[in-house]
Amino acid sequence: MTNSSTTAKHPKGLYVLFFTEMWERFGYYLMLGIFSLYMLDSWDNGGMGFSALKKSDIYGTYLGLVYLTPFIGGLLADRVLGFRKSILMGGLLMASGYLTLAVHDVNAFYIGLLLIILGNGLFKPNISTLVGNLYNDDKYRDNKDAGFNIFYMGINIGAFVCNFVAAYMQINYGWGHAFAAAGIGMLIGVVVFISGGRWVKHADVMKPMQPGDMGTGMILLSTLVPMFIFGVLGYLIPGNLLGTDTNDAFIFGCIPVVAFFIYLYIKANAEDKRPIGALLAVFGCLVIFWAVFHQNGDALTVWAKDHTDREMPLAVSNVADELGMAQTVTNNGAATDPNSAQYFATLAPEHVPAQGQSLKLYSTQLYQSINPFWVVLLTPVIVGFWGWMRSRKKEPSTPTKIAIGLVITALSALVMVGAVMATNNLETKASSWWLIASYGVITVGELCLSPMGLSLVSKLSPPRITALMMGGFFLSTSVGNKLSGMLSGLWEGFADKRHFFLMNFALALAAALMLFALLRWLKAVMREKNIH
Repeated sequence: MTNSSTTAKHPKGLYVLFFTEMWERFGYYLMLGIFSLYMLDSWDNGGMGFSALKKSDIYGTYLGLVYLTPFIGGLLADRVLGFRKSILMGGLLMASGYLTLAVHDVNAFYIGLLLIILGNGLFKPNISTLVGNLYNDDKYRDNKDAGFNIFYMGINIGAFVCNFVAAYMQINYGWGHAFAAAGIGMLIGVVVFISGGRWVKHADVMKPMQPGDMGTGMILLSTLVPMFIFGVLGYLIPGNLLGTDTNDAFIFGCIPVVAFFIYLYIKANAEDKRPIGALLAVFGCLVIFWAVFHQNGDALTVWAKDHTDREMPLAVSNVADELGMAQTVTNNGAATDPNSAQYFATLAPEHVPAQGQSLKLYSTQLYQSINPFWVVLLTPVIVGFWGWMRSRKKEPSTPTKIAIGLVITALSALVMVGAVMATNNLETKASSWWLIASYGVITVGELCLSPMGLSLVSKLSPPRITALMMGGFFLSTSVGNKLSGMLSGLWEGFADKRHFFLMNFALALAAALMLFALLRWLKAVMREKNIH
């Protein structure tokens, strides 16, 4: 019996990677869930004291860079390091970054972000590639989509649990302890990965280069140097083409990387050209999904903080106090703190406590657990539904699932249009059910799209550059994440907040229509590769 021995459907290595990724995402989403709030909080209260505009700028830049570096990490894994060594190095770098953020210092803040960005570049594309490689065995091949769905559920179990830990640590001990908890979670993930190495070792196979392939050094020289130069030029351009200097720098810096993937397509042999082209087309559509989706950590976090009725019933608040997960806001009149003042500003007068009295609120961080909760709840439903469709020989192709996911994502924005209308354009508080419903809808879209995107990369990529193409998938995520921050920065410019969410609806729907237009071609490419 080999290391790939398993139950009927999935290799044992899947569960090693499931728990590794669960703990890695525990740390990542714990940090991301408090990131905007930490930047907005005052320095005296342990935060960074940044303005809303600077917060959105840094948030978008960080998310952009954290998913840009997988391009480099995938290349190094394919050509130099291998997948397991890359994952291990990346995990340790990320743990170091979270622990560095625990130090309340401006320099430590930026150093910590840099370590996380570099670590994610080595970790993220390569663990996804290992998942795909586990299913290269013919007896598992037909279950690859389901395997990625299961893997994706591990991501979101970590993302769900982490926000309760974040709320508890931040409320009771401060921001630094919350970031330290993220670092400990990442270290647990490293231990899990090392201990289960025998079940994934066989999937860590580096494919030899072929004649005509560009050398590793040349790729790095022809992308990283121009990326740096273009980024500097974007930063120094007089005025701001895209809102801020950092926006200009990031988008300009991405141009050489995008150009490299186009070059990869142009120079590919006949066998590889159409699959690479198909993946690049899908990546282009996915940019819009990530731009809309990742506003959950920025615009929707602000919505939860300032525009959602978070008051706890008495019975709940007593338990929450014991667990340290209740946020207290106090009416101190003219001397009230900014957070309390902002919350009271749109609260119905009859709910505003008397001067000197307090309210107990659900912590804003807890709202970051809504999306992963839905993922954990709905993943078995989605996997079961696709399995039922497959048993009836009616299962949609992977690209079709992605297109459906984009349509559903667009519909989630319409839910928030309803939320704005319910508040009379933010004159009153919104019920938490609006956020819960919006996250529920977008989660269905996410489950049709994100794990399927990973699966598609694994299916269509030439074996010798699978991790590199996985880096291309995350490049689309990177650009989308940066656009997410840019879109969130437009929030204050909309007098009628419905128009902000209608903008998101239109963008997601346009991307869906583009992908539907490409479906016939994408299906033909998959048939040529004899994949489903």
